[in-house]
Amino acid sequence: MRLAILGAGPGGYAAAIKAARSGAQVTLIEAEEVGGVCLNLGCVPTKVLIASSVLFAKALRLEDFGIEVKGGITPNFPRMIERKNKIVTIQQKGIRNLLKGHGITLTEGRGTLTSPGEIRVALKNGSQDIVKTDGTIIATGSRPLQVQAFPFDGERILSSNDALQMEELPKSLLILGAGFIGCEFASFFRDLGVEVTVIEMLPRVVAGEDIEISALLEREFKKKGIKLLTGVKADKVDVRDDGIRVSFPDGKEVSGEKMLVAVGRAVNTEGIGLETVGVDRGSKGEILVDEKLQTNVPGIFAIGDVIGGFMLAHVASKEGKVAAQNAMGGNTTMDYTSVPSAIFTSPEIASVGLREQQALEKDIKVKTGHLQFRSLGKAHIIGEIEGLVKVISDASSDKVLGVHIIGPHASELIHEAALAIQKGLKTRDITDTIHVHPTLSEVILEAAEDVHGEATHVPKKLLT
Repeated sequence: MRLAILGAGPGGYAAAIKAARSGAQVTLIEAEEVGGVCLNLGCVPTKVLIASSVLFAKALRLEDFGIEVKGGITPNFPRMIERKNKIVTIQQKGIRNLLKGHGITLTEGRGTLTSPGEIRVALKNGSQDIVKTDGTIIATGSRPLQVQAFPFDGERILSSNDALQMEELPKSLLILGAGFIGCEFASFFRDLGVEVTVIEMLPRVVAGEDIEISALLEREFKKKGIKLLTGVKADKVDVRDDGIRVSFPDGKEVSGEKMLVAVGRAVNTEGIGLETVGVDRGSKGEILVDEKLQTNVPGIFAIGDVIGGFMLAHVASKEGKVAAQNAMGGNTTMDYTSVPSAIFTSPEIASVGLREQQALEKDIKVKTGHLQFRSLGKAHIIGEIEGLVKVISDASSDKVLGVHIIGPHASELIHEAALAIQKGLKTRDITDTIHVHPTLSEVILEAAEDVHGEATHVPKKLLT
């Protein structure tokens, strides 16, 4: 079978490898660079930079660990960018080697569907190629959402892409949008000493998270000196020689050297021939698919950011594998009930399953358990005691419905909870499992115990 894939991001190349291993003749078409947004302008480069800022912030506290540093410690931003670029290049080469090793044809150029069985590719060298296919997977990703009132100029008003290309740190930064992108950049820049102001139209930061988690992040941000303006709508921006000034309908203003606009993502579905072949799209341009990731056109599938929903690299990878199986005659469906997510702020946030407010909206009676990281010996050992874990269970069945973490290494800890939800486990299944001491994972154990009032390290007065 011949399979063509538009887009070599985490969903596209995972689909290509899955199909190639199953015996398909795969052509992977990429207009920019393998790895997509995630590797080149998203997940990987931002986390490389955040690793530097977190390490720098911790280095300022080395005396707390009994380590004396003679002389000052300062961030070298150009070296951070250099390291980021080096890691991205290494990963790009790794993906290219994987594709080559699996016999996948990488065609570098912009692909356009001309029929369900044919794709025209405008190659980077200026020529054209025609790819014949028995099935197609569209994985063209997304881009920073452009807001008409705050147009990107790459100098003063920045997209998240632009922010990763800066050559020096600004003295001050305004960030429009307190979703995961805005908050990650806020945390990064503030840890490096930049004055940061976050502007958010919704009443709280990371509004998609559990309310308690959101409140804790706001508290930690304020402790860092990040200025939060929530529940306000920016009216207009004035770009001046000395920086940016943003005004609000009530006449108030805030100013900064630069402004980062991080209000969401726009899907890349224009100019790839969807109208020509009759693929249906939704109100935001997203490609509509069924539970098997098939579009309304037989033989054409879509995955990742272009279908809306979970705009997460690990979800795209799973969707890619499911779509590849189905494109080759399989009958696999996507299950989104246990998708974990993480926000790489400082402290980190990770979550899976229902938020408490969502459970209440569904009239589900729940029981909750909490444990603060400061209750753990390991948290004190590593000097990171901020945050907590919240476990939400069904009050009648004891099944784990959701787990929400804010604290050290939350992104690593969440997978025990994801497995519990995926397999329909109960909080008793977690509490009956012995956890190593001293580790951070004990926080999940005791939060699950707290659902039943049995946590060892919760003071007695809180158990009533």
